[in-house]
Parts: sequence; C-alpha cells; structure tokens
Amino acid sequence: MSCRTVILISGSGSNLQAFIDHLHPEQTDIVAVISNRADAYGLTRAAQAGIPTEVLDHRSFADRASYDRALAELIDRYQPGWVILAGFMRILTPEFVTHYQGRLLNIHPSLLPRYTGLHTHQRALEAGDSEHGATVHFVTEELDGGPAIMQSHVPVLADDTPDTLAERVRQTEHQLYPLAARLCISGRVALVDGQVQLDGSPIAPSGLRLDQFETDMRGHRND
Repeated sequence: MSCRTVILISGSGSNLQAFIDHLHPEQTDIVAVISNRADAYGLTRAAQAGIPTEVLDHRSFADRASYDRALAELIDRYQPGWVILAGFMRILTPEFVTHYQGRLLNIHPSLLPRYTGLHTHQRALEAGDSEHGATVHFVTEELDGGPAIMQSHVPVLADDTPDTLAERVRQTEHQLYPLAARLCISGRVALVDGQVQLDGSPIAPSGLRLDQFETDMRGHRND
C-alpha cells in the first residue's frame, strides 16, 4: 500500500507536477493538495490529475497561529503519513512544525546552510560562488534550518543572472525533490534524534548529493 501524502502549495506547482509525474500513485498516494491561495495554478494541476484540492486562505484568519491550527486540522482529515511543502509561501509556527516533526519536508533553492530566506540566487552571485543548488530538508522550527536530506549542485557561470541561475537550479529540483521524498516515504531515510539516517546509518550534515546518489544507484542496477 502506498503512503498517504498531502502537498501544500501557494503558486504554479511545478514541483507538485514533478511529484505527480514521478511518484503518484505508485510510490505515494497524494490524497490532497492544499493552497493558501485560490488562484494557485497548482490547484489546476492537481485537479487534472484527479487529486482532491482544498483552499484555506490565510487572509481569513486573525493571526499565523490560528491559521496554522486550522491548516493542521484540515491536513489531519486526510490522515497523511507525510506532508510536503512544494512552494508553500508561509512561515510555519513552531506548534505546526512540532505536530508533523520528522514527516514534514521542504525544498530550498540554495546549498544550505548558505542563504536561508529569500533572494538566494542573487546572493550566490554577489558572493562569487562557483556552485549553487537546492536542498531538500526536514522542516524544524528554525527557518530553512532543518537537517538536510539531499542537495543538487549546478555550476555558476560567468554570464549568469539571477534568472538564468534560478532556472538551472529549478530544473534540478524536479529530479531532486521526488527522489528525496521517495527515500523518506519508503523508509530508507528517517530523522532520528535530530540526525538524518539512510538505511540506518547517519549521512553527512550537508545531505546526500543528487549526482553521486544517482551514479551509485545506476552502478547497483548494473551489478
């Protein structure tokens, strides 16, 4: 039986589409897509895939805490094993994060711990970084500070702009996020005492590397 998963979005849902294309319904049963914005195109993507959708508008609530309580109640109606943030543009309260501790995933467009928060591509260029990328991590109370599961890496080119760099990172996200989520959903990756483990062994604090992990998997298939 595939694991029940709820995905939270706020916008176009390109990472949601990657989950629909690569995980649903074989690896996980996406039982609902929930947005805080009624105009999020990701809701259309979900509906086209036959996935139930919900809208819970944050503007209808007096404060962040009351919204997050209502959001958790809505999510829990679907009894998910995992909750995945796929472009959900809300800072979550500690109470919400604690409620889903160890089964709440996010993706951030930088090689964490570098560049938490916004404008990551511009900041990488301004710092003169030679590489950039994205990180899938468990969500904790610290913004973009949860333990890393897997990272994708791209070179920073001499003529890059924030937009061109962002697009190259985004293309890797659509491979990175479904693979990292699959490892979690299958039970191979778990958060144990604040540390990420793969098959029962701790991994590096920076997480697994997407390129190396894919190479290792191809090697195992050829053995």
